[in-house]
Amino acid sequence: MSIDSIASLQRIQGTFEQLSGATAKSTSNDLFAKLVAALQAQDKTTSSASTATGDGIVAAAAKYEGVPYVFGGTSSSGIDCTGLVQKALADAGITVGRSMDEQMTAGTEVGKLADAKPGDLIVLDGGAHIVIYSGNGNVIHAPYEGRTVTEQKAWFDDSDIVTIRRVAPDAAAAAPTSAVDSSTALQALINAQAAILSRSVS
Repeated sequence: MSIDSIASLQRIQGTFEQLSGATAKSTSNDLFAKLVAALQAQDKTTSSASTATGDGIVAAAAKYEGVPYVFGGTSSSGIDCTGLVQKALADAGITVGRSMDEQMTAGTEVGKLADAKPGDLIVLDGGAHIVIYSGNGNVIHAPYEGRTVTEQKAWFDDSDIVTIRRVAPDAAAAAPTSAVDSSTALQALINAQAAILSRSVS
């Protein structure tokens, strides 16, 4: 939540305290602190999710292009297919396990290659290889010994795919939810302060 939002809530709180008197101040402060903490926690989660986009995953993976394939590797000095997926997702703000079993069950399933979006994970070769869909029929992956991380045209079709996993949250859907929740919390503060005012003047 922005400083301006907190300042606005504080002004509302102050107005009600002036009208309702000192007896309501302790209750008012406690309620205000809880609402601000909840909104800050919510905004932190929303901010983290909104930065973890499919395009962000692709951009993160692209930074490893040219890195040599090293079995078991997880760094820019050498990396394998699951290491690339784990690092690219981590760089984009998404935590996923190192093993193929963890990666091929992450996120939600996508039915077919035609529905894949940038950032989706595609598991191939009976679960022995994983690539990152980069869009326009391309993928980024760490192929095998003697090769480097590269982007190339997808060489496979649906019959070769074990599963497609969407791990990036839907940022477009997350933003309105945050706005509604923040608005609801603000209204709750106003209503609670109004109730305190009503009790103090009756």
